[in-house]
Amino acid sequence: MNVGQIIIFAIVIASVAYLMIILRKSKNSLSIVGNNKIIHLDDNNFNSITKNSIVLVDFWAEWCTPCKMMSPILSEIATEVDENVKICKLNVDSQQKLASKFGVRSIPTLVLLKNGKEINRFVGIKQKDFLLDQIKNLN
Repeated sequence: MNVGQIIIFAIVIASVAYLMIILRKSKNSLSIVGNNKIIHLDDNNFNSITKNSIVLVDFWAEWCTPCKMMSPILSEIATEVDENVKICKLNVDSQQKLASKFGVRSIPTLVLLKNGKEINRFVGIKQKDFLLDQIKNLN
């Protein structure tokens, strides 16, 4: 191993250790953050909510730790976007038909819709500023 490889290896090990510490500390405190501006979607309301606006749909599950980590980010976004943008959550366990319709294979998956049509899709944890930029690009 040369010096560069040793430095990269040390950075990777330190990063993994740091993430393990954070997850261990927060494991019991992670939960889905409630926000009255976040709309919970199902078969009954999906089309009416998504057809005439910009909508960010979070496909998630209760048991998914990365989904729980996205929850506070989405809650912040919901308070910062204007009234023509909706932030929504769709539980893939209870809404399997809709998740299948969108081809969701891993979670969290965030789908950005405009007037009911998919514009973009993001898989995994995304930062607030990134998502806000994506939403603003549609206005």
